[in-house]
Amino acid sequence: MKVVFLDRDGVINEFPGKDNYVTKVKDFHFIPGAAEAIARLSQAGYKIFVISNQAGVGKGVYSLDKLNRINRYMMKHVEAAGGEIRKSFYCTHRADAGCDCRKPGIGLLKKALQSLNKTIAHAQKAFFVGDTEGDIKTGHNAGCKTVFVLCGRESRRHMRQWHIKPDFIASDLKTAVDIIQHENSGHSRHSRGRA
Repeated sequence: MKVVFLDRDGVINEFPGKDNYVTKVKDFHFIPGAAEAIARLSQAGYKIFVISNQAGVGKGVYSLDKLNRINRYMMKHVEAAGGEIRKSFYCTHRADAGCDCRKPGIGLLKKALQSLNKTIAHAQKAFFVGDTEGDIKTGHNAGCKTVFVLCGRESRRHMRQWHIKPDFIASDLKTAVDIIQHENSGHSRHSRGRA
C-alpha cells in the first residue's frame, strides 16, 4: 500500500510564523519544489492525503469557507504540476476541545484510510511527513514511518529535546520524496536520520 500523509504548513507551503495562520489564498506560498514533489509521488502510484490542524477556524481567526478556498487553491496548483492530493483532512478544533482528530491524535489518518477501505493497521506501510514534533508523534502513534522536514516550524535543535525521533530527516518535501521512493524501492539501506 503506497500511502503518504503530509502536514500542510511548513511542508507544502511556507510556514506562516509562530502563532500565525494562513488565513487567505494570497498568503499561501508553495515551498519551492513542493508541488512537483507531490506530482512525483502521484505519478509513482502513491495515494496522498493532507493531514493538518487548523485551529484558527475554531478560534474564529478565519472561516471554514476561507480554509476551503485555500484548500481548493492548493489542490488546483498541485494538479497543474501533475500531482493529485486525494483529500485534505483538517482538524478545525481548538487545542482544548478534546477531539481525537487533532494531531497527535490519529482520527484524521483513520478517516483517510477508511476512504481507501483500509484500517489503521495498514498505516505501518505508510509515511507521514511533517515539520513538528506533533507531526512525528502523529505518524508514530499511527505506526507510520516518519520523515521530519527542516523547511518549517521546527529544527534539529528542537528535535534534540523530543522523546520520539523521526525515522528520517529531510531538508524539504523534495528530499523527503527521494527518501520515500528509495525506501520503497527495496534498497532500504538509506541512512536513518537520527540526531
